[in-house]
Amino acid sequence: MRPSMKHGQIIILNGAPRSGKSSIAQVIQETFEGPWINLGVDAYVRHITPPRYQPGIGLRPGGERPDLEPLIPLFYAALYESIAAHSRLGLSVVTDIGHHDSYTKPLDILTDCARRLNGLPVLFVGVRCSIKVIMQRRNAGQSGREGHYETATASAPIPPAVLRWQEAVHHPGLYDLEVDTSDKSTEDCVTAIALRLQQAPVHPTAFEELAAGH
Repeated sequence: MRPSMKHGQIIILNGAPRSGKSSIAQVIQETFEGPWINLGVDAYVRHITPPRYQPGIGLRPGGERPDLEPLIPLFYAALYESIAAHSRLGLSVVTDIGHHDSYTKPLDILTDCARRLNGLPVLFVGVRCSIKVIMQRRNAGQSGREGHYETATASAPIPPAVLRWQEAVHHPGLYDLEVDTSDKSTEDCVTAIALRLQQAPVHPTAFEELAAGH
């Protein structure tokens, strides 16, 4: 499912960890027409960012690593410039990410990222999921990434970091489309995205509004 256009389509999937973003990106790569390049947070952090600077753009809300914060805008800028370069070459890109601005001070990274994709076709998708389902996925440990996600304990059935993600990741909540993996399958969410891409774009798009500072 790729529109006929000079530039490659860009899909940004924004949501909390374990909300289902990576699964949606995988199905998009497997089923949409043409090559879709996944430039998401997992690849950027685990395979590109030096270990001593991790979690890099995966830094959790709450100002936990102020020593890393000066680099975070630069890391995001590099990622989004890469997304833009792929699109300008005609390659479609899907990016699963977790944007937030809950650092020791606001960094306004999302606005800067939106400006870096100016003039390119971007569909900004909010991937929502109830905290109950997120905790079920974390506790099940079936992702092959055990140890990377906090799970429930007797003293903290919902870890504070998980609550912070849930509160911070969808601010300001301006999207072209929202899907909810709490009650929809990955395939249903991908179908909704495909249908939205078939429609004529509505201007201003979410990224156009964000780039304008709305």
